[in-house]
Amino acid sequence: MRPAPSVDVVCLGESMVTFVPSRPGRLAEVPAFARGIGGAESNVACGLAGAGHSVRWISRVGTDGFGDHLLTEIAATGVDVGHVQRDPRRPTGIYFRTAGERATESEPTESEPTGEEPLAEVVYYRAGSAASAMSPALMPREQTWSGRVLHLTGITPALSPDCLALTRELTARAPGRPLVSFDLNYRVSLWEDPALNEGPGVLLDLARGCDLVFVGEDEAEAAWGIRGGADAIRAALPEPDVLVVKQGSDGATAYARGADGADTVTFAPALRVDVVAPVGAGDAFAAGFLSGTLRGLPVERRLRHGHLMAAAALTVPGDLGTPPPRAYADRLVTLDAAEWGTLRFGPGWANPERSGADTAVVEVTDP
Repeated sequence: MRPAPSVDVVCLGESMVTFVPSRPGRLAEVPAFARGIGGAESNVACGLAGAGHSVRWISRVGTDGFGDHLLTEIAATGVDVGHVQRDPRRPTGIYFRTAGERATESEPTESEPTGEEPLAEVVYYRAGSAASAMSPALMPREQTWSGRVLHLTGITPALSPDCLALTRELTARAPGRPLVSFDLNYRVSLWEDPALNEGPGVLLDLARGCDLVFVGEDEAEAAWGIRGGADAIRAALPEPDVLVVKQGSDGATAYARGADGADTVTFAPALRVDVVAPVGAGDAFAAGFLSGTLRGLPVERRLRHGHLMAAAALTVPGDLGTPPPRAYADRLVTLDAAEWGTLRFGPGWANPERSGADTAVVEVTDP
């Protein structure tokens, strides 16, 4: 029997220092970059800490200045970083990106225009990083199982064979383990590495071992070839007790298995948002849904909290948005369907005391 959880959530995975262009344009044309932090699991950890939960981030970073920066910035959000390992022989990962959407399939060439908004350019310098050395031997169970929830993503198993082995161990069903949450977070560039023996199909097996799974419709098609919408994804992933299918600007559908073994299916429409930057919304959504799960809220309210947290991320320039105050968010998620449908969010909405909720949350009447 494992000891009583010491925190609400443990998030395990690599975080990197990210460099974002100081002005719009291709990476080849930008003269300077602003430094930030990026990492799906640490993003979720920061979001949950901002929502009032106790959170621990577990990872490995180098003993370099970039590792110092990550630990300082993540700890400043209220996340416990005391179990992050420092590696004197391997560096902290870094990456450069533009502000567009991440691709879920190979990016088109210049001769294959899509007519859509440009995809993000993302260039990783993470091969051989400290985090890529995460393994079952280095990540003891007394740490990874120290929360009520263990949150993982599909990024970690793509980093190295050791990281895949660790993810396999943590997603294997075992007596006494915490609730295991898994966000697919399919990154096509990681799985195109010819050094990987496994393809993205392994993510389906990993997800089947988890209790709560987040997956986008576009990700499921790109990684696994699953078409047919949310029901088709549930048919391919019947094992998790809760499956959340993200459907882009339409909203999200949750399948929650009841005591009788049957699913209750709940859909929550997405919010209208004046987007500043699209990066980080998926991680924020997961944090909002997990927050509602920890609080035992009804599934529809969990989905709505996910949408609110995503709106907070979408209306700031970086990966991390400040979650709205809990009382404010709790009021919004109890609106009826018609009132929920009239909401529109712009920059500053998540801090009503500073910006004024009446000006940051705009009611719209047009369908």
